[in-house]
Amino acid sequence: MDLFEHNAAVNLAGSQPLAARMRPASLEEVVGQDHLLGPGKLLRRAIEADRLGSLVLYGPPGCGKTSLAHVIARATERHFEQTSGVLANVATLRSLLEAANQRRRLHGRETILFIDEIHRFNKAQQDVLLPYVEDGTITLIGATTHNPFFFINSPLTSRSQVFQLEPIGEDEIVVLLRRAQERDPTISSLAPTAEEEALRHLARVCEGDARRALNALEIAVLTTPPSESGQVHVTLEAASESVQTKPVVYDRDEDGHHDTISAFIKSVRGSDPNAAVYWLAKMLYAGEDPRFIVRRLLILASEDIGNADPRGLTLAASALQAVEFVGMPEARIILSQVTTYLACAPKSNAAYLAVDEALKDVEEGRTLPVPPPLRGTGYAGAARLGHEGYVYPHDTESGYVEQEYAPTSRVYYRPVPRGYETTIRQRLEHWASLRKGKAAADSPPPPSGEQPS
Repeated sequence: MDLFEHNAAVNLAGSQPLAARMRPASLEEVVGQDHLLGPGKLLRRAIEADRLGSLVLYGPPGCGKTSLAHVIARATERHFEQTSGVLANVATLRSLLEAANQRRRLHGRETILFIDEIHRFNKAQQDVLLPYVEDGTITLIGATTHNPFFFINSPLTSRSQVFQLEPIGEDEIVVLLRRAQERDPTISSLAPTAEEEALRHLARVCEGDARRALNALEIAVLTTPPSESGQVHVTLEAASESVQTKPVVYDRDEDGHHDTISAFIKSVRGSDPNAAVYWLAKMLYAGEDPRFIVRRLLILASEDIGNADPRGLTLAASALQAVEFVGMPEARIILSQVTTYLACAPKSNAAYLAVDEALKDVEEGRTLPVPPPLRGTGYAGAARLGHEGYVYPHDTESGYVEQEYAPTSRVYYRPVPRGYETTIRQRLEHWASLRKGKAAADSPPPPSGEQPS
């Protein structure tokens, strides 16, 4: 590199955002991802032993996917090429792959091809990579914020190890911010100090996105006027101004959407109204369609509550109509009411299991004939076909008649001892005792019971 190239490289580095300038140079400098890079963990062992195959790094923005790719290249001393699923086309890929092939054949040097946002490649572009990944011409490192098993071809994921990165923890982001204050030439030249509350605020509101936190710190430092002594002091107010409104990580049709609605439903099912309302608020803040939310609650009211509290389904159905009629922002109140009610309701999935077990029997060939007494009788000749013998339950005092309704002893519906299903369970046990002759035919059934009030 001559003097002009050196100066150009220095100028380019200085013009990069702080997050790019602070990329770790070694595994020891990587902050976070201990589940992958901690001592003895698989990915760390593979890097240190230089036994690395192709990888897909999957995680939210700012969790260190690109930085980790750079660290891997340095640790393994492989040539590093970088492109993006936004910019590269098939011709670009073929050029990079052929260059890697020549580098390997002529110089014996391996190449890491890092593709950011690899999920944006179409099938044809992903297929171009397959033979080069297969024969080891390149070590592919793909980075994506989208679930790779949905957005990347299965032949490519089957030839790669998929590692899921987590958002950077609050304490770890604070470490990065302090490191930037001390090590970055641009920032450290101003000898800045920052209030602990300011750093904590940046770490908290950036929700695990280290890139956003670092770039916010740079804005705060460079835009804060120095004191009379010439020192820059970053206050909580300055830090707050540097990040402005906090965006919610929530992509309407992808992982943020699916993960949040999953957490919402599981919190209601798990009887935690506080967690459920939090996830509800996150979805509403991010602009989720309230009708989608209440549709999911309708399903949950039957799947997870069922007859333990039959009013849950009624309330959810009423909420659907009310949300349509009222609209946002007031619909949030309706959604909160039905969410907290269902979260606090007794739970039962007995009805859900019953129909699925019955469907499985039908699908596997247990198609049973309708008993003759239950067959239709509203046409001439029904009696001649033997469609007779049905006993009308309402003609009896108890309203219960022992007769065969299906030629099977299979039990599908098993009420749980919770909520209104306790009463249903007692009633079924009473009828079962009548069938077995353990109770007199005229003995009264258990009290009908009331639905939970």
